[in-house]
Amino acid sequence: MSTVGNQPAQASKSGGGLKLVIALGVVALGVALAWYFGAFEQLKLENMPRVKAYFESLGALAPVIFVLVWIAACVFFLPGLVVTAIGAIVFGPILGSIYSLIGATLGATAAFLIGRYAARDMVAGMVSKNAVLSKIDEGVEKQGWRMLMITRLVPVFPFNAQNYVYGLTKIPLVMYSVLTALFMIPGTVMFNFAIGKIAEDILRTGKLTIESSTFWYLGIAAVLFVLLSLLPGWIKKRFGGDDIAASKPKV
Repeated sequence: MSTVGNQPAQASKSGGGLKLVIALGVVALGVALAWYFGAFEQLKLENMPRVKAYFESLGALAPVIFVLVWIAACVFFLPGLVVTAIGAIVFGPILGSIYSLIGATLGATAAFLIGRYAARDMVAGMVSKNAVLSKIDEGVEKQGWRMLMITRLVPVFPFNAQNYVYGLTKIPLVMYSVLTALFMIPGTVMFNFAIGKIAEDILRTGKLTIESSTFWYLGIAAVLFVLLSLLPGWIKKRFGGDDIAASKPKV
């Protein structure tokens, strides 16, 4: 049999390997630059006053820069909870929720596109070695868009990793972006009210203080958390299917 017929497959494999190398190089470069310029150091709680002052000095550009930070966090696996806390401290829980939602949605979309087109082989290898991430792929096959709803509403799946994994699925880009934004609203608001208030109190007083406003903020977050915890069972009862909707994998 002629080797000519194998050339397209070999070329495809070679192209996939090149994309993988490029994707790994970009991620490694991004992490290295973040480390070199002290990005990880700045994300520590004790450095938050300096970070807050920096954003306040940006004026009208502050929301734009914050959104760009969120996109970088999603792409380069930076801690999203810390970015959320920064937004809540700098902009307050309401505007912080809005800007975090915009940034997280754009960042999740960017990671989705990278996973689908630039780093597909790398992401596929990551999924094959991780039982939690494998559940996402299995869930999309059986539950469709409802699996996206589950993973966004119930924060038990690693956020940054799942964005890449969804790039391997058959979910259309527009549906992914719109539903991601919609279903992240409860969790985003919950984290902004809870984490933002706690971090603000610690930074202002040097310790965790229990004020009346803190109770209100934590109360709102607690109500949202309880509602979110009930969703998997309701989804399973409403739509049927196997136990994926009700599973709570360990992260």
